[in-house]
Amino acid sequence: MKKNILIIGAGAVGHVVAHKCAQHNDILGDLCIASRRQSKCDAIIESIHAKKALKDTSKRLYSHALDAMDIRATADLIRKTQSQIVINVGQTYINLAVIQACIEAGVTYMDTGSYDEPNNDDCDLPPRFQHYEWKWKQACQAKGISAILGTGFDPGVTNAYCAYAARHLFDSIDSIDILDVNAGSHGKFFATNFDPEINFREFTRVFSWVQNQWVLDEIHTVKRIYDFPVVGAMPVYLTAHDEVHSLWHTLKVPTVRFWMGFSDHYITVFTILTKLGLTSITPVKTAEGIEVIPLKVLKAVLPDPQSLAPAYKGKTCIGCLVKGIKDGVPRETFIYNVCDHEESFAEMGSQAISYTAGVPAVAAAILVAKCIWEPKTMVHVEELNPDPFLDTLGAIGLPTQFASTVLEIKS
Repeated sequence: MKKNILIIGAGAVGHVVAHKCAQHNDILGDLCIASRRQSKCDAIIESIHAKKALKDTSKRLYSHALDAMDIRATADLIRKTQSQIVINVGQTYINLAVIQACIEAGVTYMDTGSYDEPNNDDCDLPPRFQHYEWKWKQACQAKGISAILGTGFDPGVTNAYCAYAARHLFDSIDSIDILDVNAGSHGKFFATNFDPEINFREFTRVFSWVQNQWVLDEIHTVKRIYDFPVVGAMPVYLTAHDEVHSLWHTLKVPTVRFWMGFSDHYITVFTILTKLGLTSITPVKTAEGIEVIPLKVLKAVLPDPQSLAPAYKGKTCIGCLVKGIKDGVPRETFIYNVCDHEESFAEMGSQAISYTAGVPAVAAAILVAKCIWEPKTMVHVEELNPDPFLDTLGAIGLPTQFASTVLEIKS
């Protein structure tokens, strides 16, 4: 069994990962939380103790300051902490550096989203993983290093839903539509549910895999309305997302698309901010001659996603609408999870968006610790057996549900 976890990143998702790891530290061993700002790590540790979430109090729970872009420093910290699993929940531009550190130190790497360059508009060109993470696959394989990409919810659980469908429910799959809606309300005029830099970078160009080719659409121009389980009728828009860039390749599905829910208010505010240039990553100079990146300034004035948790009410619904053939007959199914904001806050002081992103990484870590998932190369979640993953998820807070379909409402 593998022991000891190094969590890199102390944001809203890092908060969830640390809490859930603490709840299962009898399996996962000592926990070290590392970030550029150690005080953020210490605040998470304080919240874990306040919730009495540390299951095995004989195990260590501690923090460390780290610049994760420093490959040597990260590898040294992995060795110093005797960590065998690294969960990277920092900003995705550190992915490649942390992967290299894990290869150097000889330990398992996991993340929750694909690499992104802070000042590169071409970073989302398909297929994203081919340009960045996949370049390190051969090195992982040569050293027998497990690198599991995208172990959040989407990507992550949604990939496992697709793998489950391919393994158990369909003989062939024609299309996958990943649907992500948040029917909750946080009471703020405008906020993002996770890091604004990552959030807004998804809302540039929309690449989808349609009939075995890449199709480009403008953001927020293709809309559907679905009647979701529990949360009801919600609008969703075709959006760029990580899963599309791996599922087309690994499962050989002709059509893979990602849809995210947005209110009219959100789209109006986002459109105004974009037209004003505030979502831009191109540096500008102030009247005082100070160079700034507008998106970073916008991030600084928007609410911290973790701060939304106390007032959040309502639920999320995230799932995969899969269509194909079984025993010669057309079939479709909706595989999904519903998560409650207030329940997430009661458990660990988090909102449901962060909860759904963080808990799956811990489920994956438990499988790695037990040597159930041990690919010894670089893989996406859909390349692994989804059954123990979904079982573990259900046991630790995110149960999987099934519906025959999710109905589209014609507007």
